[in-house]
Amino acid sequence: MTDQITVFSDYVCPFCYLGRQSLDEYQESREEELEIDWHPFDLRSNQRNEDDEIVRESGHDEEYYEQARKNVERLKAEHDADEMVVDRPKEIDSLDAQVASYYVKEHYDYETWLAFDESIFTAHWEEERDIGDVDVLADLAEEAGVDPEEVRDAVSDDTLREEVKAKFSEAHQKGVTGVPTFAYEGYAARGAVPPEQLRRLVEGQ
Repeated sequence: MTDQITVFSDYVCPFCYLGRQSLDEYQESREEELEIDWHPFDLRSNQRNEDDEIVRESGHDEEYYEQARKNVERLKAEHDADEMVVDRPKEIDSLDAQVASYYVKEHYDYETWLAFDESIFTAHWEEERDIGDVDVLADLAEEAGVDPEEVRDAVSDDTLREEVKAKFSEAHQKGVTGVPTFAYEGYAARGAVPPEQLRRLVEGQ
């Protein structure tokens, strides 16, 4: 059985993108691949109405966002993530992308899901594409070897959407309050932690 690390993340979270850069760096030091057991997490759950539309402010002031931006810029430099575009529109919604990714994870093999997952991060943080647009998600799916019409159907499937939202609630019940959160055999690390910390989490060294 392939070793796995559980990762809770949201595609529009800059620290999730950077955390995956860190995980990639750690993976390069391993002899065997560490599979990602991805769990969706909605950073904006408290901003949505009954129709899942973002209608409320985040509650954070400009000082919070400025400090967060400085932290992102620092981590971007640490991870040599030169392709990352830090100032992405806050109104881009990741919910459809998470539904699509969850569908692919449940119905395709791991490598196909991983290619799709990575392409969503790349589209948002490097290519400045709108991952809230189902046409973009369909294109990314096709490039990853997934039937684009399946992704379109998945995004419009209310039952699947409720299943993903239940996963959000499940994450909160497990004590996940922020992302990225990396978990391994009962231990966890939160944030875009350095590769060395991920190694200690997994290998205990």
